[in-house]
Amino acid sequence: MPAFYEFFAGGGMVRAGLGSQWSCLFANDFDSKKAAAYAANWGSAALCVKDVASVSTRELPAHADLAWASFPCQDLSLAGAGAGLQGRRSGTFWPFWRLIIALAQEGRAPTMVVLENVCGAISAHRGRDFAALNDALAGLGYRLGALVMDAVRFVPQSRPRLFVVCVQKDKPIPASLVSPGPDLNWHPPSLLSAYQALSPQAKSLWLWWRLPVPAARRVALADLIEDEPHGATWHTSQETQRLLSMMSARNLAKVEQAKRLDRRAVGGVYRRMRIGERGHKVQRAEVRFDDVSGCLRTPAGGSSRQTILVVEGDQVRSRLLAPREAARLMGLPESYILPESYNEAYHLAGDGVVVPAVRYLAEHLLEPIVAAAQSRLAAAAEASLFRGERAGARTQSGISAG
Repeated sequence: MPAFYEFFAGGGMVRAGLGSQWSCLFANDFDSKKAAAYAANWGSAALCVKDVASVSTRELPAHADLAWASFPCQDLSLAGAGAGLQGRRSGTFWPFWRLIIALAQEGRAPTMVVLENVCGAISAHRGRDFAALNDALAGLGYRLGALVMDAVRFVPQSRPRLFVVCVQKDKPIPASLVSPGPDLNWHPPSLLSAYQALSPQAKSLWLWWRLPVPAARRVALADLIEDEPHGATWHTSQETQRLLSMMSARNLAKVEQAKRLDRRAVGGVYRRMRIGERGHKVQRAEVRFDDVSGCLRTPAGGSSRQTILVVEGDQVRSRLLAPREAARLMGLPESYILPESYNEAYHLAGDGVVVPAVRYLAEHLLEPIVAAAQSRLAAAAEASLFRGERAGARTQSGISAG
């Protein structure tokens, strides 16, 4: 069974995606509330609750086939202040990487490393942060490649994310997992531009990962929305009217179009600051009725919590997205134990990794690499045993002849 370390673990969504066929050796997060959710669902045996900068290799048992790090995105996201990898939060990549370097010095470098973050990591500081990440990976002898996977392929939530997948260069990689060049299904123009700016060393170790295109998603946002949810109440008609009053003519037209449908229409609403007709900033409510939720975010303020609008004929209702609905949008099972607090549950979901995206990456990339490495080890062990048996036979033959 392959083993992994999970850094910046949150509520353990990477663990949920990897599944029971993987063994978690170590999980780390500094947030005690997220750690409580992790322990409630996975137990606390492998859990270490502290700042990653305080973790030592003595706390990392055995050898891991995979080290996964979904390091904080705030300084790399469009909503952040642009501090990038020098920021207080996204900069926690560096103490994580120092641990990997220390493991390599001990002869225990993970076979694979996966970094996950927002797509803003590709272009932050004009690509310099992305280049720095890749230089760090290449400098430790990892072959590397990146891909952008949008969770909308698996769940009704628009959530594109960057995945950088690295493999020790002495480990076998099946040829079927690598393309001769980029594939626009996984390698958007922004990534191609960032690749061109990489150092010669990073380029020499770069791989264009190949993944099959997944089957079309069958679940829509409306399928996940409850009439009587736990943890969220319907707005009064006055509150709903106030929300509608914040919409532009274009967004109000979407609501009118939804009224004419022969079915219940569910739309996701976010409040955003826009420039009004007089050049001043105004708060607008923007809705989408394409059966897809907007990207879940952490509830730093009221505008970061997604509102849903349910339209059935002339009836229009609104409320906040419920915690269980947010968990469904992340692909978590109904059995997953959520925090009782609305904000804590929503924060846990909005700060996580979509479970089916992790599973897809594991099934089509990580697990074939692990299997190839294990096959090589088994073949080497068999060859060593065969050589030992032949040597023993020659020795026995010599004794007999004597």
